[in-house]
This record gives sequence, C-alpha cells and structure tokens, in this order.
Amino acid sequence: MIQRIQTIYLVLVALLGGVAPFVAYLWLDAKGMEFFAQNDILVSTIFYGSGALALIAVFLYKKRQNQFVLNRLNMILNLFLLGFFVYRSLNLSGETLVSEKGIGMLIPVFSIVFLVLANRAIKKDEDLVKSVDRLR
Repeated sequence: MIQRIQTIYLVLVALLGGVAPFVAYLWLDAKGMEFFAQNDILVSTIFYGSGALALIAVFLYKKRQNQFVLNRLNMILNLFLLGFFVYRSLNLSGETLVSEKGIGMLIPVFSIVFLVLANRAIKKDEDLVKSVDRLR
C-alpha cells in the first residue's frame, strides 16, 4: 500500500536524488567556483537514476520482493556514486589551496540510510504477510 512508512523513505530518496544535488553544491574548487551535479553528465545521470529507481519502487508495493531488489540496486548505485565522490575528493585536495567539500557529497550517504530503512520496513511487511498465510 502506498501509505506505508517505506513510501516516505523512498520519496525522500527520490527527492534527494532528483532535487538536492542540483540545489546543494558538491564541492568548491581552488578558484572558489561551486561544482553542481549538472556540471557533470555522469554524476547527474546517476543522481537521476537513483531518484527514478526510488519512484519506481514506490509503485511496486504489491510486489514486495521486486521492491526489495530494486532498493538493493539503488543502494549499489549510491555506493558507486559515493565511491566516485571519495575518489574525487582525494584527488581534489592535491592543490596548493585547500578545496572545500560541499554538503552535496553526503547525499548518497543519506540515500543509503533511507533505503536501508525502507528495506527493513518492506521485510517487516513481508514477514507479516507470511505469518498471516500460516494461519489459514
């Protein structure tokens, strides 16, 4: 059902993936210029993909196993994005002036946390349905 708690978590992930990277900057370079997700096509595609997967998972409420698997794929996508950001931030700091990392680099971490919470709620629903089926 759409009114479940995992829907709230998945909508938050969709907002984090679809809106937040384009509002919060990812990092400042040595010149003081802000780098947003739309400046790099790969980063923006991954953020949009994460948001789209979360929205698709919201509407798979009748197929809880598929919803669970889709959330796992979304977690892998966010882990890839987080790894890219870690790699980029380690290479970004080799300048003479220290660069500043933005709050946008934490978006994949928040997304992963909300996806884990959503999967926990989906698992709880699945266990509840299985326990009711045993009584029949």
